[in-house]
Amino acid sequence: MDLSGLTVAQLRVLQEQVKQSLKDREREEMTKARDQILAIAQSAGISLKDLLSTPPKNKNYVSKNKVAVRYRNPADASLQWTGRGRQPKWIQEWVSSGKSLDALHV
Repeated sequence: MDLSGLTVAQLRVLQEQVKQSLKDREREEMTKARDQILAIAQSAGISLKDLLSTPPKNKNYVSKNKVAVRYRNPADASLQWTGRGRQPKWIQEWVSSGKSLDALHV
C-alpha cells in the first residue's frame, strides 16, 4: 500500500481505522484463545472453577528470591547483607577499617 499520496488528514483517519481494527482483532484472538482453553479443560474433565483457582502451595517449596541474611551490623541490626551481590557501603567501610568480615557473620 502506497501511502505517499495521502494527505495528513487521510493518514490520521487511516491511523484511527488501524487502531480500531487492531482492537477488534485482539478481541477476536482473545475470544478464540479463551474458547480453545475452555475446550481443552472440558476435554480433560476440569471445571472452569478449578481451572481458574490457584494451585495449593507446596509446603516444601522454598522461594528462590529469599536468601538468608549472613552479615549484620552490630551497631545497627537493620543493616544486613546476604553476602550476595555488591557489598553495601557499611560492609566496605567495616573491612577497610581493618575489621574482619567474619565478625559480622550471623
